Amino acid sequence: MIPRPGSGCPPATEHVDTQTHLIDVLPKVLQAKDYCVDVYDGTSPVGLIDAPAMLRGFASLTAPRDDCSVITVECRPEDYSASMLAHAVEDSDAHLLDLMTAPGDNGNVVVTLRVRQSDPSSAVHNLERYDFKVTEAHGSSNVDAIVAYDRLLALQTLLSV
Repeated sequence: MIPRPGSGCPPATEHVDTQTHLIDVLPKVLQAKDYCVDVYDGTSPVGLIDAPAMLRGFASLTAPRDDCSVITVECRPEDYSASMLAHAVEDSDAHLLDLMTAPGDNGNVVVTLRVRQSDPSSAVHNLERYDFKVTEAHGSSNVDAIVAYDRLLALQTLLSV
């Protein structure tokens, strides 16, 4: 949150209370014409939240890791179960770090999982075994392959000298 006095921003068209959760603030920031939302403590303005502040807030919710994969799953709302997803991931000897849901096409639920595993293939296999439709998966192992290829090219260049 940015203090309002001297901020240089005009008064925002939207406002939230100091106790409003970050998830509930996001739609208001996105709907505001100037992407700024005033923050009130009761009836007194205490600051504002703008788009960069929202991004910093969301970034603080996720710890960066090099050894993670991201898997996207789609399912019908009646088939969605966070505990079942976690169980499927943990059956592949991986840890579920983050789970985020969003509405998808045809009324389905799109679930993005961040898994502590460089190669997502075993987690993908288990999720499919549990009848979840995996729509996308990528891991840090792809980055490792690119780095290894670049190093091999550099070595080849050195050996050719």
